[in-house]
Amino acid sequence: MKRFILPLVIFLVLTGFLYKGLSLDPREVPSPLVGKAAPAFVLPLLHEPEKTFSPKDMAGKVWLLNVWASWCGACKDEHPVLMALSQQNLVPIVGLDYKDKREDGEATLRKAGDPYSLTIADADGKVGFDYGVYGVPETYVIDKQGMIAYKLIGAVTAQNLRDTILPLVAELQAK
Repeated sequence: MKRFILPLVIFLVLTGFLYKGLSLDPREVPSPLVGKAAPAFVLPLLHEPEKTFSPKDMAGKVWLLNVWASWCGACKDEHPVLMALSQQNLVPIVGLDYKDKREDGEATLRKAGDPYSLTIADADGKVGFDYGVYGVPETYVIDKQGMIAYKLIGAVTAQNLRDTILPLVAELQAK
């Protein structure tokens, strides 16, 4: 009887961890960057590669950094939501075209519409790496002081925009 107790306890503990793990939302993975300064960088603009952008250019503004790519299926799903958001003019959206060919990124925005205040090209993925990107799309809410206030893994949807992102943006803009 005693030799069955330890395996039973181990089985129950593992079952508990499995149950808890399956109930988690994979888009709610905590980011170690939330609450910290957004990593600094200088990248060329997608449409005008002779010009550059740095997060310092957004000092004093609340803004979104949306990491996307032409080859990303989920990015196509979130695109209409970003288009609608950009038309409301509530918050600047900076697009980071991640590990993409310039011509493919430009063609995607020409065809589907361009929701971004500006788009930057991260062809080699180094900036994405600094931000902890491990899949696209990902979206960051960055406050007036350049701190990352929130990270969304996965597509921006009407629901997470309404329930999480826009209330946070409004709160940060009011500060």
